[in-house]
Amino acid sequence: MEALAIIPARGGSKGIPRKNVAMLLDKPLIAHTIQAARDAARVTRVVVSTDDPEIAQVSRAYGAEVVMRPDELAGDMARSEDALLHVLEHLAAAEGYSPDLVVFLQCTSPLTSADDIDGTVKSLIDQGADTAHSVIPFHYFLWREGAGSADGINHDKSFRLMRQQREPEYLETGSVYVMRTEGFLNARFRFFGRTAMHAIPVDHWQEIDEPVDFQIAAERMARLRRRDRSAGLPRPLRALVMDFDGVHTDDRVLVSTSGEEAVACSRADGMGIELLRKAGLAMTVISKERNAVVAARCAKLQIDCTHGVEDKLPLMLAWLEQRGITPAETIYVGNDINDLACMAAVGCAVAPADAHPAALAQAGIVLSVGGGKGALRELAEMILDAGVLSAASA
Repeated sequence: MEALAIIPARGGSKGIPRKNVAMLLDKPLIAHTIQAARDAARVTRVVVSTDDPEIAQVSRAYGAEVVMRPDELAGDMARSEDALLHVLEHLAAAEGYSPDLVVFLQCTSPLTSADDIDGTVKSLIDQGADTAHSVIPFHYFLWREGAGSADGINHDKSFRLMRQQREPEYLETGSVYVMRTEGFLNARFRFFGRTAMHAIPVDHWQEIDEPVDFQIAAERMARLRRRDRSAGLPRPLRALVMDFDGVHTDDRVLVSTSGEEAVACSRADGMGIELLRKAGLAMTVISKERNAVVAARCAKLQIDCTHGVEDKLPLMLAWLEQRGITPAETIYVGNDINDLACMAAVGCAVAPADAHPAALAQAGIVLSVGGGKGALRELAEMILDAGVLSAASA
């Protein structure tokens, strides 16, 4: 089926000025929805409808086509449906193009995934429906003010049913809508005929309406990214083995006029190591560096270390064997070519973002920040969020 994704995005946002092009983590708000639409297997074309030149420029930069809409369709009272109809009429007139399905996506729902989009389209097709939309399960009790007394809307207040006894209810997410084009052109509204629902993960439900919503969305998006990348973590995880330079440090060395060396470490990384240590994870540092700073830092972190090691793999395997831990239950974090043998031997190899290309290629997980800049804190949060620590560790 030819499925056209349309993302309306006007420039005149009053609650959050320039909202649609404001940065959310690593890209503008609208770019997250564009990327999800482009990644969706069931979407064949992605168009942004806007009145704003900057939104148009950003949208094209992230791979969407753009249809500029007239000012009368960009005011506060303009309906989203009117923007969708304008795109369909424009493409029909300019190209003779008419898709089978219209996939209406809201750019103010940046946590929408390609799977959410594909699932909603699939629900429409599989159920032979005319329209479909994304939902989340809803288990809350709704009330309204009555004549002198508050009354239940979706429940009888005189008899409290448990969740499993109630009929399932669903909340419209406002993120994904799918319509058969012919019916939409006739009805000129997003719901007509038979409607199907597709339940998406609750973590994907997030609308950007207030400034604080950006912070909430950023935190949730970062957690989802860690969870997605954590699929490669050993299950169970029993040990963490690390290089020092370029992992605990930013791979630089500071040399005084007297020849003394010093390195820079991250306090955030130190907290990450502390969290893992308190969770019971076995940890050690194996470093080629002979400087006593390695031992000093590890002593402060209260973890094992061995430095001045040329061939790390035999020492790592011996350390694991002494503790009854297999390499498959182990993570190794390395950043350079002398780490490759250890990275290849364990259940999961991890590299900071600024590692040597060979280490990046060997890594199953590449962290988003560099060594000595919070990479180990990121890994610690990923491990704890994923719940992969063995019962013995936890």
